[in-house]
Amino acid sequence: MPNHSQTEVDTYLELVLNHIAEAVQVVNFEGITIYYNKLAAEMDDFQVSDVLGKHIMQVYPSLTLETSSFMTVLKTGKPLLDLQQTIVTSTGKIVNIICSTFPLYRNGVLVGACDISQDITKIKELSDRVINLHSELLDTRIRERQKIKLVAPEGLARYTFNDLIGSHDSMIKLKILGQRIAVNSSSVLVAGETGTGKELVVQSIHNASARKNEPFVAQNCAAFPVTLLESILFGTVKGSFTGAEDRPGLFELAHGGTLFLDEINSMPMELQSKLLRVLQDGTLRRIGDNKVRQVDTRIITCMNMNPEDAVRNKELRIDLYYRLNVVSLTVPPLRERKSDIPALANYFISMYNRKLCCRVSGISEEVKQTFYKHLWPGNVRELQHAIEHAMNIISGQIIELEHLPSHLRQKNDPKISGDNQVILGEHSLPEILNNVEKRCLNQAMEQCKNNISKTAILLGIPRQTLQYKLKMYDLSSNYSMPKNRQGIMGAE
Repeated sequence: MPNHSQTEVDTYLELVLNHIAEAVQVVNFEGITIYYNKLAAEMDDFQVSDVLGKHIMQVYPSLTLETSSFMTVLKTGKPLLDLQQTIVTSTGKIVNIICSTFPLYRNGVLVGACDISQDITKIKELSDRVINLHSELLDTRIRERQKIKLVAPEGLARYTFNDLIGSHDSMIKLKILGQRIAVNSSSVLVAGETGTGKELVVQSIHNASARKNEPFVAQNCAAFPVTLLESILFGTVKGSFTGAEDRPGLFELAHGGTLFLDEINSMPMELQSKLLRVLQDGTLRRIGDNKVRQVDTRIITCMNMNPEDAVRNKELRIDLYYRLNVVSLTVPPLRERKSDIPALANYFISMYNRKLCCRVSGISEEVKQTFYKHLWPGNVRELQHAIEHAMNIISGQIIELEHLPSHLRQKNDPKISGDNQVILGEHSLPEILNNVEKRCLNQAMEQCKNNISKTAILLGIPRQTLQYKLKMYDLSSNYSMPKNRQGIMGAE
């Protein structure tokens, strides 16, 4: 028998592992990845070099010491077999897998762990679709919902967390937190500026929950006057007012599922008190009815302003705020995650290529820089409209500056700085000043590599003032800062 060197054996072994139908990943005793085959990279949407040498918790930030099969096996020394997991990678991709993780021993000493997994994301999606179709066909409530003609048609939510485009840290954190809260039925309050994609987040929560096969009903609270909105939400009984019929409200139609109330701060105060009663005990009365009805409906609400500001402005009852704000999510504005702009632009280009029968392949470098300079007051929706505008007038395959809307073309004028341009009428002076100050704080912290003392010196303000402003603008979570002995955000 010919003798083979260890190098030859390793080469043959790597060839074999790169051609099997399973994803293979090996970590050492510290949890650092030392082997990662090509199928694993394709499944997670990584390059092999992106993962080698990194800790497993860094690659998959959605996992914890308790939920990571690798960390559990390294702790117990025992294998975990056929474990189904949903993971979020550091690029924001959500993957459903079935995996088996084995401890690796050398001379009786635990030296690492090996994971062999299969991607079941597409299989799970197909299974969910079949279940959804059966639910739609068999659920008699569909016919009941069709009787209501005053509200926009509702049905099953379309979007999942994988439809939230972006790999910025803030988006990854949003997806991870959204996945975690989806498994419960607690009320959720989603806040974010107009155009950030709050409804996509809401639908994603519904689709990641155990209620995904039940109704998803959406209602904008600013769309109807108080009397009409009350009957829409709670239902009516025949004779309660002229022309009234026995009709269920949205709470009943969403029974077992999710009721999404958009612009909740636009709901009149007297109606907010009735909503509070439903949230507290899960019961309601139709208008004109003496009968109390029990409902099992998860409530998710949205608003395009700071919830605490809505309470201070008496737009939202404080007791309702605390009831709704069991779990809160904030969708970041586009200006705070500009690194996601290329991916978003490519997504919208692909979408409008299909809709408009175009063959656009991308944006020019000049357009990319213009996008980076713009403040995006309309957020992702404004970017979408800019791409749609360009693709309606383009004749080539690359979107150039001349194809953009006029307010974006001005960004190329050297007399107008994109970071300093103010579009009057879209923002009040306090909002403009706050945005400028917030941007300056971000830029200074990045320039000083998140060093509090150096940043304070650069800005010419006391360190305590800088800490206060970072907390005021909710920027402190973006930077890792130690605590001093008094527990206050620290020096370096």
